[in-house]
Amino acid sequence: MNPIIARGRYLEELRVGDLYQHRPGRTVGEADNTLFSTLTMNPQSLHLDAKFSEGTEFGQRLVNSLFTLSTLVGLSVSDLTQATTVANLGFGEIGFPKPVFHGDTLYAETEVISVRESRSRPDAGVVVFEHRARNQHGEVVAVARRSALMMRAPQEDA
Repeated sequence: MNPIIARGRYLEELRVGDLYQHRPGRTVGEADNTLFSTLTMNPQSLHLDAKFSEGTEFGQRLVNSLFTLSTLVGLSVSDLTQATTVANLGFGEIGFPKPVFHGDTLYAETEVISVRESRSRPDAGVVVFEHRARNQHGEVVAVARRSALMMRAPQEDA
């Protein structure tokens, strides 16, 4: 029996221009938004107060944008970084071109923007990912550039 262990991609497996479409998607519920907002000490009325939010241009509560960002990156883990990343190095440009509402389903995709060897760690390299979240209508609701320190593939013993 030869076990198959699920993991992300090693540095050598990531190619500039590759586009990963992550599945399944994630439908966002009211409880998700309320719990995330309260756990992170964010009392913004746009996230928590239905009556207040009815009077805004959106007409309803918005999903916390940091929940959207966290979910976007989380949806990519099994395809890209599960057990193959050393660390997140940072996030660059982040944007939220459209709002997310309770009941929306988020679908994530990731493009590999750049890949290079690490200058200080011979066992790793730096990859820049561009993560994009789309709602169930195909509209882009979040975009984030992320730099990650990725492991090189283990060397086989000769």
